[in-house]
Amino acid sequence: MKFGLRYASLGRFANGPAAVELAQAAEAAGFESIWTVEHVVVPHAYQSRYPYSPTGKMGSGLEDFPIPDPLIWLAYIASATRTLKLGTAILILPQRNPVVTAKAIATLDHLAGGRRALLGIGVGWLAEEFAALGVPFEDRGPRTDEYVAAMRTLWTQERASVHGRFVNFDDVFCRPLPAAPIPIIVGGDTKAAARRAGRLGDGYFPARGASQELFDEMRRAAEEAGRDPASIEVTVSAPTEVKEIEALAKRGIARVAVPISSGAGLPAQVKTPDDVLRYGRDVIRSFGDGGR
Repeated sequence: MKFGLRYASLGRFANGPAAVELAQAAEAAGFESIWTVEHVVVPHAYQSRYPYSPTGKMGSGLEDFPIPDPLIWLAYIASATRTLKLGTAILILPQRNPVVTAKAIATLDHLAGGRRALLGIGVGWLAEEFAALGVPFEDRGPRTDEYVAAMRTLWTQERASVHGRFVNFDDVFCRPLPAAPIPIIVGGDTKAAARRAGRLGDGYFPARGASQELFDEMRRAAEEAGRDPASIEVTVSAPTEVKEIEALAKRGIARVAVPISSGAGLPAQVKTPDDVLRYGRDVIRSFGDGGR
């Protein structure tokens, strides 16, 4: 079992020194990865329904909650760590130019020493945020699929060309190339997200729980696309009981993500770097090296 630390860029860890202290503690504790979240903006009094709360809202006081840019935050802590993998959970991909994003992620991975970036993606739910960015909300699903294909082309071809509905470029160099393919992990607790993970993801990361229904949906989509479902790495929220983690491992779950902030709706299981180190001693060590 691999262990990730999620919501790591929120709260006091939005600040540089605290972020470095947390990342170094995670690495020392045996965490394999650390994960950020994203909203570029949160429009005041939004009406879109937040999918992970019965109220349809992110939570009291969260409209103006500091949410650093995930790639810049990860680049900052990458320079203070050596092995910790750098994950986005999630990057709202259809809001971003895919060519610029491919360049930024490849650069992050290159500067971090290679084989450290984990690109978790989602299609987004906040229509007002898309409007503020001047990006259409309704076509975010097919836009995401095409953006994934375009980024992989930029990362793997010497001179890349893509001619699609949303992306169009011909015979371009995009350097640096990643040392290895950057895993793309599809996030979301919907059947559409599960199917997308099965069709094109290197991994699947539902935001909550470990629904067998969604995993079955992902596996069916993989088989229909001619892919091996076993090759799709599954990450889920970490349960609080070690026995439950053991049960997830037996189900083939590859990684559990431990919340350090309750700002995104899950109770924090650890709250400080000292808590992170204790978690490493009490839990991660019982699973060996945390999956590294």
